[in-house]
Amino acid sequence: MDKVTLQDRIRQVEDRIQTAVNQSHRTRDSITLIAVTKKFAPEVICEAYSLGLRVFGENYVQEFAEKLPSVQGLSDARFHLIGHLQSNKARLAAELFRVVETVDSEKLARRLNESGKPLEVMIEVKLSEEGTKAGAAPEELPGLIAAIRACPNLQLTGLMTMPPWNQDPEATRPYFRKLAELARIHQLSNLSMGMSHDLEAAIQEGATHIRVGTALFGPRPKARE
Repeated sequence: MDKVTLQDRIRQVEDRIQTAVNQSHRTRDSITLIAVTKKFAPEVICEAYSLGLRVFGENYVQEFAEKLPSVQGLSDARFHLIGHLQSNKARLAAELFRVVETVDSEKLARRLNESGKPLEVMIEVKLSEEGTKAGAAPEELPGLIAAIRACPNLQLTGLMTMPPWNQDPEATRPYFRKLAELARIHQLSNLSMGMSHDLEAAIQEGATHIRVGTALFGPRPKARE
């Protein structure tokens, strides 16, 4: 990846974020930009880090385990797991990541807690009927929140969701609004929602974390399947 191009794309994304926070009467420091680097080589992470990015999102535990030796020298980088996590990979995930955004069951919470490592977590909430989407149903949240808060090694900070894909950001806005409503009901402060195509709508509806890949790095390489 050409360094100037990445620098330009970071600037473009930052301009979009700033416009959205201005429209929402918020401040830039209320938004965490998560650079989604799944399928990209560790050199891309290092390049992005050199240009000022500090928070990175990965979808697959094993893929990131392979990248870790090349990026563990990035001293203040934070890595979030933003993909579905199977409970049998919970211990490894706890070793690799600072934040797991996709806790969706009490069993998974217990497995992460058993790793013994302090870990920030979010609950992934399923707000659509799509069979391919993971997450806890809204009615499951009270029990799951209580279970996580009973785990001494886990710090629950918020909710995350993945709406059905739609190029029109107005089609995803209702899902962002619903997640924000659930966060208010359950008194959780962080909302991870919004991607490259709809980050403005997400910020306007209260996102604190946006997960941006394509707008920063372009299409994912086909070779790293």
